[in-house]
Amino acid sequence: MLRWYHPAMRKEDEERIAAKLAKVMAMMCVRNTKLENLHAGVVPVSKTGDYSDVVVLDAEGRKIPWTEVSHIDDDQMRDLMKDIVDRLFTFQMRIEDPEFQAWIDRWAAVAEKWDDPELKQEFVDP
Repeated sequence: MLRWYHPAMRKEDEERIAAKLAKVMAMMCVRNTKLENLHAGVVPVSKTGDYSDVVVLDAEGRKIPWTEVSHIDDDQMRDLMKDIVDRLFTFQMRIEDPEFQAWIDRWAAVAEKWDDPELKQEFVDP
């Protein structure tokens, strides 16, 4: 079960728990959202590997380089952010619920295989 920070906690334990919580929240509140719908579909083939050799032909006949194409429109972004905020809110509101904690533990086992997170200093010191 995940527990949050306690003042007497060792720094290593705090980091381990924060990393586990970050991964499970990313899994439950970001990955398994409308983002999956945006991720679905056919991925274009790129022989260069950076997609500089891929173009999109739109309905007006414009050839738009893949690297310049917007891959999500405003409505999709709004829906995605609403879904994520709702899930983060629900996660925080239900974290003490034993049934929800069991659900968290199941997802934590999957998220545990992910790379450990890194502190993003530019996020803390803009």
